Amino acid sequence: MEQTYEILLQQFSALIEGEHNKMSVLANTAALLKQTFPERFFWVGFYLVEDGRLELGPFQGTVACYHIEKGRGVCGTAWAERRTVLVPDVEQFPGHIACSSLSRSEIVVPLIGEQQQVAGVLDIDSTEVGTFNATDQHYLEEIAKILVRALGY
Repeated sequence: MEQTYEILLQQFSALIEGEHNKMSVLANTAALLKQTFPERFFWVGFYLVEDGRLELGPFQGTVACYHIEKGRGVCGTAWAERRTVLVPDVEQFPGHIACSSLSRSEIVVPLIGEQQQVAGVLDIDSTEVGTFNATDQHYLEEIAKILVRALGY
């Protein structure tokens, strides 16, 4: 899996090089991640901080929640705590927001800008319990750092 992520990082850097339209970059990022891990990633997308809550941004997958309050669910917790939240079994996460009953595990990585503010989160769901691990966390955090730099968050 690490080798796949290493190749993904190279492709990702080339894909977004010189691009500055945030929505386009986020949309292609979601597509690239979903396409790279179709058997593991059921839903891949972004929620962006707007008007004091997370608003649905570009994504790949089934329909999703439109708004998430700070501190609510996995996404809101990652935003409030400014850290990656890896959940092996969403049924065991207090306050989990079930946008899809098919989601069984989840990882959410905050996009933390230069001023240490959270601009949004990268949210990835799986239909299997225990999908995500420390390797996923490491590489997805690297992708988040590249995004933050490229988009000037």
